[in-house]
Amino acid sequence: MFSNLVQGLIYRVVKSDIVLVEFEEDFYSQHHSDCKYDISFSFNRVCLKRAHQAIAAASDPLLQNYLFPDCSSRKNDPESKPILKRNNYLDSDQFLAVHQILNFQGSPPYLVEGPLSVTDRQLSKTGMVVREAVLAIYCSSLKNRILICAPINKTCDVLLTSLMEEIPVSEVFRANAAFREINGVPDDILPLCLYEGECFSCPSVQKLWEFRVIFSTFASCFRLRYAGVTAGHFSHIFLVDASSATEPETLIALSNLANESTSVIVTGAPRKQPSWVRSNIARKNGLRRSYFERLREHNTYMSFDPLFISMLNSKRRTDE
Repeated sequence: MFSNLVQGLIYRVVKSDIVLVEFEEDFYSQHHSDCKYDISFSFNRVCLKRAHQAIAAASDPLLQNYLFPDCSSRKNDPESKPILKRNNYLDSDQFLAVHQILNFQGSPPYLVEGPLSVTDRQLSKTGMVVREAVLAIYCSSLKNRILICAPINKTCDVLLTSLMEEIPVSEVFRANAAFREINGVPDDILPLCLYEGECFSCPSVQKLWEFRVIFSTFASCFRLRYAGVTAGHFSHIFLVDASSATEPETLIALSNLANESTSVIVTGAPRKQPSWVRSNIARKNGLRRSYFERLREHNTYMSFDPLFISMLNSKRRTDE
């Protein structure tokens, strides 16, 4: 048995009961199959710290209309109303959603209610709306800068793959958590990332300014701010599948990268809640209610006004 302390990193949990851990080489040189170990686990609090920072920053008055919307008026953008042509990919509800996304500016957020964006690595109706809206915004003005955030890497990767044939890869960047497993990144996306040494990184802020479309998970988008990207740099922020994330997690993007002129689009599935909130105290105090769900219960969004919300479901909620 080792007499000294050895530290390893958990990089995968298989079927909830098998934990794969990676150690330094000196551990393997001394390890034998009959060895017994005393094991303790510690938790990386980086993501929690980012959420705490986002909550503190959310007190900024500039963000109040994103958090607690005043929907008495909606500011349209008269200078950039691209002509959206109908295509075989979108039905009438999807077409209307993309049209409305293209023609509003600033707060309050625009909501799109429908299925989660990616199912079995395929875009759903919501995913297609996000794809077509991003593409239309990208094409409408060279000044537009777009950030697409989602709770999980798979959603970001599938959305990015769907746009790679339409947007030059030189104008797209995939931001990753520093220690994301490189083998989990699709081969066609890896060239759009920055991998240095043994971890993912971000390029200089000057290079980040040049990218017109950036993809990131909610938690990892903090790295853009840390690299020097300021609030208001992005003309549009898509908070995709926000119903699957806690509100503090979603606020990481808003509190660090949005200002009063940023157009924010929030998508979510009805009745969907973050599944990993295990604290009873947190559940009792509303942490399982997502940012999407809380906004969705606002009177204006409840009225189905197409200036504020698009519904992609075949029927409205049964209790409304």
